[in-house]
Formats: sequence, structure tokens, C-alpha cells
Amino acid sequence: MAGPKDLDPSSSPRALLGAELRHAREKAGLSQEELGQRLFVSGSFIGQLEAGTRRMLPEYARLLDTELGTEDFFTRNCGAAAKSRYPEHFAEAAEAEADATAIRQYAPLLIPGLLQTPAYARAVNRAYDPTAPEETIDEWVDGRMARARLLGHPTRPLLWVVLDEAVLRRETGGRAVMAAALRHVVGVMRQGRVIAQVLPFSAGAHKAMEGSMRVMEFKDAPPLVYFEGPGTGRLEDDPATVTQLKFTFELLAASALSPQNSLALIETLAQDYAHEELP
Repeated sequence: MAGPKDLDPSSSPRALLGAELRHAREKAGLSQEELGQRLFVSGSFIGQLEAGTRRMLPEYARLLDTELGTEDFFTRNCGAAAKSRYPEHFAEAAEAEADATAIRQYAPLLIPGLLQTPAYARAVNRAYDPTAPEETIDEWVDGRMARARLLGHPTRPLLWVVLDEAVLRRETGGRAVMAAALRHVVGVMRQGRVIAQVLPFSAGAHKAMEGSMRVMEFKDAPPLVYFEGPGTGRLEDDPATVTQLKFTFELLAASALSPQNSLALIETLAQDYAHEELP
């Protein structure tokens, strides 16, 4: 259960809503669990709304106004908190990512967004929507680069990624783009800013073959997991699901190459792309 968190209401709409929600809930004499039962959600979900790690959707805002007697405060203000530069299916996950203290991610097909270069991100987004206007692609790339600024902090969040070997072998944007993208990953690894491991093809079948996964942990809120597919995404806080996905990540890390051997492989492939000698 998330404990109380002092928020600066001026910092963001989500912080304002979270602070007001906690105030209204405590004024009503309800625990997070009790309020969650009235909304048919978990107490952890209420705690994440209060901590600002989850966005307040209109359907919950209306229920909160009814249950807490706040007239239409949450309904009126949740729109401002919902505005995002990211696609709707990913917006909540991106916001949670910005508050995370640790992110553990398995990437089966692409270099994770936090580690992408602008050229790689452009190639990925162009592949997603071949007919999108160039201005739209520019906005998407800018959004992805804005996310990557999280790594500007020297220690937070902890970022630990397991990259399927397919990520390194799938030529995205051309050989020069791939060479630069892999060199960027090498750079952040050498800086000690990210732990990266490669899951080689030789590892065979594994527990996460159905798709990507991300586990995010927070200082003052329960962990979340994020599942993603083509044009879709789902954020989940169910404790059993979170525990299962943590175990899945541990199995992947145990089957992957060591960080040192992974670094050597990524460096070799970057050189091969640069010299057009990829086997």
C-alpha cells in the first residue's frame, strides 16, 4: 500500500489531483483500500493516483466526485492531467516511467526508447506509420528524446535492460543508423548508466517469448508492469502479476550473456555495421 506523499501542488496537474485526492479521502475518513473498494479498484491504485504515478481517467474522476462529495472538482480537472505528447496507449506508462526509481525491461525487437538515437527513433516511427506527415514524425521523435533525458540524472532511475539478440541483428534505418545506435548503447553502458544484457539466440525458448515487458518501481508507490503490442499497451498493478513478471525478468537475466560479454558483442556488431561486414 502506498504511504502518504507530500506533493507540490504547483508541480503538475497530476500532483495537484493526487494531493487533493488524498486530502478528500482523509477528510471522508476512508483508507486507500476502502475507497478502492467503492471504485472497484485496488487500494494500491488509489495510492498511485495520490502519488501521481498514475493518471486520473474521466470515469474514475466522476466516481471520486460522487464518493467523496467533491462536486465536480476531479471531473473538471482530470482533463488537464490527461494531456500528453505521447500516444494514448503509452501516455500513462511514460508518465510513470518519469517517476520510477528502477526500470527493468525486456526488449524482444527494438532498442528501448530510453536508449534510442534520434535517427533510430525516426526509422522506427516511420516504419510504424509510413504515410505520416514529416511534422508528425518529428513530434514523435522529439517525444522519445524527451523521455531519454531521464538518463541525464547520474543514478536514477536504475535502468536494467535485457535485449534479445534480434534487437541487434534487425537492421533498422540502415547500417549507419544501426552502427550509431549500438555505439550509443555501448556509451551509456560504459558510463555505468545502464545495465544491459543480450539474450542470445542460443538461449532457445524462454518465458517471455510472447512479447516485451517492463517492471517499474517507485519510492512511494507500489510497482507497475507495462505490456505493449502493436498500437496497444496496458499498465498493471496487480501484485501477483507484478511478482510473476519480476520472476520472468530474473529468468531472462540469468539466461542472458553477462554485461561484460554483452558489451563486447554489441561493440563488435556496431563495428561490423560500420564496416558493412555483418555476418
